[in-house]
This record gives sequence, structure tokens and C-alpha cells, in this order.
Amino acid sequence: MKLRPLHDRVIVKRLEEEKKTAGGIIIPDQAAEKPLKAEVVAVGPGKITDDGKLQAPDIKKGDHVLIGKYSGTEVRVEGEDLVVLREDDIMAVFTK
Repeated sequence: MKLRPLHDRVIVKRLEEEKKTAGGIIIPDQAAEKPLKAEVVAVGPGKITDDGKLQAPDIKKGDHVLIGKYSGTEVRVEGEDLVVLREDDIMAVFTK
């Protein structure tokens, strides 16, 4: 990918949610909500603090994270739908 985030920005790709409910009902694409789980594709170098030091990000490429439904800016790069957001907009990291 030829996209590099700046400062404390992060690029994520939303992960597809299950298309079927627990009861076996299939949800059509029009009724499905935006997925909240995403995979980190790229991470910027970090945030510059008030005293001029670089604060490294807490997440890394490949992490699975929880983001808000309407967080960030959606972009299409090389046919992929991606979301660019600040590290502060990430609510949690899924642990393995």
C-alpha cells in the first residue's frame, strides 16, 4: 500500500461482521450496520508532545481494534475501503 499516515494517525480496515444472527436469520447488506472491529493496516510515527518529544503509539500494524461506528474518514485506496483516524479515536485493542 502506498499510503503512510502522519503523526498520531492510524489507517484501519473494517472487518466484516457475521451476516447471520444467533438464531440463524440472514441479515441483508442494506440492513447491516458498519462493523466496529477493524484491523490496523498502518500506524504513524506518533504524537509530538508539548515539550517536543515524540510519543510512540500504543498500537501496531496487525492489531485488531474497536472503533466507533462513525469514527475517522473513510477513503478508498487501490480498491480497498479504509478508515483514517487518530489513535485517540480507537477505543480498545482485542487481545489474543
